[in-house]
Amino acid sequence: MTRQPLPDIPSPCVGICALDGAAERCVGCLRTRAEIMEWSRATNERKLAIVQAIKQRRIDSGRVSWNDLRPRRRRRRGEPPLGE
Repeated sequence: MTRQPLPDIPSPCVGICALDGAAERCVGCLRTRAEIMEWSRATNERKLAIVQAIKQRRIDSGRVSWNDLRPRRRRRRGEPPLGE
């Protein structure tokens, strides 16, 4: 079985672009300076790894949302949404 290619992964930029001094991370999207510079030429696999690292940084910093913490599970066709 062959793996399907990943769809294009959009930039995690939220338009609040400023690097904090200590960690050299953007205060808006939490990417490092290196990740920001790499983004435009990164493969989708690398972009996915960056997005997963950002998610962990949000959790570690306490900037989490319900979507960061809820388990992911795909619904089967015809199955009602969770909670119904």
